[in-house]
Amino acid sequence: MNQEKVVFCWSGGKDSALALHKLLTAGRYEVVALLTTCNEHFQRVSMHGVRLELLEQQTRAIGLPLEKMFVSQHSSNEEYLAKLTGHLLAHKARGVTRFAFGDIFLEDLKRWREENLARLGLRGLFPIWKVDSRELIREYIALGFGSIVCCVNDAYLGAAALGRHIDWEFIDSLPSEVDPCGENGEFHSFAFAGPIFREPIRVKLGETVYRPVEETHPGSSAAPTPVCPPPGARRTKGFWYCDLLPDS
Repeated sequence: MNQEKVVFCWSGGKDSALALHKLLTAGRYEVVALLTTCNEHFQRVSMHGVRLELLEQQTRAIGLPLEKMFVSQHSSNEEYLAKLTGHLLAHKARGVTRFAFGDIFLEDLKRWREENLARLGLRGLFPIWKVDSRELIREYIALGFGSIVCCVNDAYLGAAALGRHIDWEFIDSLPSEVDPCGENGEFHSFAFAGPIFREPIRVKLGETVYRPVEETHPGSSAAPTPVCPPPGARRTKGFWYCDLLPDS
C-alpha cells in the first residue's frame, strides 16, 4: 500500500510526541520531515524556549529529518504565513499531501491551519483531535513517554512548575482551570523519552528566566499558537522559562 507523505509540525512537546507516535504506528503515512518554528533572535524553539541543540538531539533520536523555520523576534502574521507558505509549497513539490499537528480542541486554530493549507491544495492531519485531555495524558504516561515542563504562562502557573516531570503527581497538582495537556497555553514541555525515541535525551535544569508577554507573544505575533484563556482567567503578563541544558 502506498503511504501518504506527511510533514509533522513538531514543537518538541508531549502533544507532538504522542501525535507523532500515532502517525508512525498507523501504517498509512510516511513522515518525511519534522518542521519546527524557531525564534531567530533567541535561537530557540518558538513558544517553548528550548535550545536548538536539544531540538536537534530530539529529532536525531527519533530518526527523522528536521527542518527549522525561523521567524523574527516580533514576527507578524504576514511574516509567519509567508515563510510557512514557502515551506508548504516546497514539500508539496516533493509529493507531500498533508501537514500534521498535535492540536486537541482549539477550533479556531484548527480552522486557521486548514484554511491556509487548503488554499495551496494541501490538507491537515490531526491525530489526537477531540480526544479528552485526561485520556491523552493517561495514554502518554502509560506508553512510557517522559517530558519536562519548560515554560509556563503566569496567568495559570508559577515558576515552581518549571522542571517538573509530567507524571500523575504533576497532573493532579494542577489547578482545576488548567487543562491537563496545557492546550490553552498554560504550560509547555520538552519530550525526552518514549517509544518514538531510539534513546532517551538527557537534560539538566539551567537558569529560570521570566519574559514579559511583549517579548514572547507580541500583539502582532502569528496566529498558529495562540494563548486562549478561559473566561474569567487572570491576564497573562509574561512567561516563565526553564533553560534546559544537554546533560552529556
